[in-house]
Amino acid sequence: MKKSRPILWISLIAVVAVGGYFGWQRFYGPDAAKSQTAQKGPPRPVAVPVTIAPVQQADFPVYLTGLGTVQGFNTVQVRTRVDGQIDKIAFTEGQIVNQGDLLVEVDPRPFQAVLDQAKAKKAQDEANLANANLDLQRYTKLGEFATRQQTDTQRSTVAQLTAQIAADEAAISNAQTQLDYTQVKSPITGVAGLRQVDIGNIVNASTQTGIVTIAQIEPIAVIFTAPEDQLPYINEGQKSGALKVIALTTDGKKTLAEGKLAVINNQVDTTSGTIRLKAVFDNKDHTLWPGQSVSTRLLVRTLKDATVVPDDAVQHSTNGLYAYTVNQENKAELRKLKVSYSIDGRSVIDEGLSVGQQVITGGQFKVQPGSLVSTAVASSNPGQNKVRQE
Repeated sequence: MKKSRPILWISLIAVVAVGGYFGWQRFYGPDAAKSQTAQKGPPRPVAVPVTIAPVQQADFPVYLTGLGTVQGFNTVQVRTRVDGQIDKIAFTEGQIVNQGDLLVEVDPRPFQAVLDQAKAKKAQDEANLANANLDLQRYTKLGEFATRQQTDTQRSTVAQLTAQIAADEAAISNAQTQLDYTQVKSPITGVAGLRQVDIGNIVNASTQTGIVTIAQIEPIAVIFTAPEDQLPYINEGQKSGALKVIALTTDGKKTLAEGKLAVINNQVDTTSGTIRLKAVFDNKDHTLWPGQSVSTRLLVRTLKDATVVPDDAVQHSTNGLYAYTVNQENKAELRKLKVSYSIDGRSVIDEGLSVGQQVITGGQFKVQPGSLVSTAVASSNPGQNKVRQE
């Protein structure tokens, strides 16, 4: 009995060890992993999250973009027309002046003296003419008692004095004009620039330096260029009315004003292959200023019922332009594209897409043809997306 007890314990331990070994093989060994894999089947592919937008049909405005320079509709460098000393300056730099407003006054006294002399000379000649007329009447009444020579001579004297009075009137008019020129007035309505002279300065009509520059800003003009190959479209559009022109800041982020195309230059610049254009803007709020650089957009025509997608959907590769669409099985499909116009975040598709299809606008860098995708529909409000998991 004492010898059989150890043998019994050894046998029990061996049975437990063998059972544990087979249990480990069953649940944790290589065969167990193969069995679980076989039961689960192949792994399901992970869907790639993307943003989509529909291919739309819409009217698409075609703009010609360019750079332009703002110019005053009229710009005048005001100069004096008489010589003299400046007695008065009646404007402030940067002030809006109206046509006819006094700007500068030159010392008028020398010109007033010349005017008074011309008036006095006329009065003297009028007195002489009156006396000559009386003598002519006397010779006429004497009849045969006055010689014919005396009468003819007196008529000639009356005619000479009459002509002299006409000359006096012309001298008075000229003197009055010179006196009026001592008051330098604004020839147009506009903004006064920086003053070039001060009170007490001597100005001369022969000098090139002006007193001030006046620029008309209501309306105002923008000079810009367009490629010469667009000239036929511009001329065609002008036949139905003045084309719309939009002026923006040079970075294109802010619209400044909207106006109309007024003038197409009479010749093409052969060195650059461009044509100069002039647009006119009302500029009531003075957003445009002479000398300012702006970006321009000229509305040439509008494409009716064009196929339009967001610019983000159009991708570039060495083989050309392409986009990904999402089919009914939520899988990505590659489409080669032909794009004719692109502006304001939208592109016109000539070939490759149809209205109603869904194109991927975000997340394309993770997508390949046939990839399973989960879509988020882009909202019209930036930063807000309506997510639809597929």
